[in-house]
Amino acid sequence: MRVRYSFSSRRTGTTDPSNQHRKAIPKLIKEVIDISDIIMEVIDSRFVEETRNKEIEKLILEKGKKIIYVINKSDLIDKKIEFNLAPVVYVSCKDRRGIRELRERICIEASRIKNREKVNVGIIGYPNTGKSSLINVLTGRASARTAKEAGFTKGMQKIRLKKGIIILDTPGLIREDEDSATKRKDLAKHGKIGVRTADRVKDPEFIVHELVKQYPGIFEKFYGIDAGGNSEILIEKLGRKKNILKKGNLVDADRTARIILRDWQDGKIKV
Repeated sequence: MRVRYSFSSRRTGTTDPSNQHRKAIPKLIKEVIDISDIIMEVIDSRFVEETRNKEIEKLILEKGKKIIYVINKSDLIDKKIEFNLAPVVYVSCKDRRGIRELRERICIEASRIKNREKVNVGIIGYPNTGKSSLINVLTGRASARTAKEAGFTKGMQKIRLKKGIIILDTPGLIREDEDSATKRKDLAKHGKIGVRTADRVKDPEFIVHELVKQYPGIFEKFYGIDAGGNSEILIEKLGRKKNILKKGNLVDADRTARIILRDWQDGKIKV
């Protein structure tokens, strides 16, 4: 049985629970894949496995379409991750690293499609993997709207890359079996990869706890705090350091945890 997907909403940071919305999703996914000759899957370099949509990859290959794996935000990692799929292009929208290579790769794959005056290139990925920013850098103009809040693209957009090549931008896709409103493991994942932004997540202290456990020493080094690997101590000491207090001279743990999570999501804290 295929995994179903839902779109993130940038306005609410949640998925639309209505049956009408959910019924339309598989149709839109199929439409994008059907009308695209090439699919670019945008993946966060820090979270390769978490931001891959393997179910959709399988569907694309079943349709006989070509996938270009785009490892975005490569400026946020110290070294390239081994990735046993091809073709793979590492890019950074921030410093334009790999953009020329990606543009050339798109043109190479497009040239292999015979008897077509126009080649459609679909772009898919989790929210906050940087799809819209990537399109803007590729095309050299602000064609796709961008925002720090995840899910800003409301519907499919068509953007001309060059003569004969059209990019199809789509909203960020979230597997429907992932529900950060009810499942703690999905809450941690969506906070980690930025599906839910720091100001909108539930239980930021839990997400910080999971991050500190997964990446020992990184947060303490960044903030210059010795917490012994304990997220509660980290939050307490950072709250006092930054004077994030509430009545009774108590640290506001929720606000402090959101600051940590925001620094993480903004890429200030590198893996």
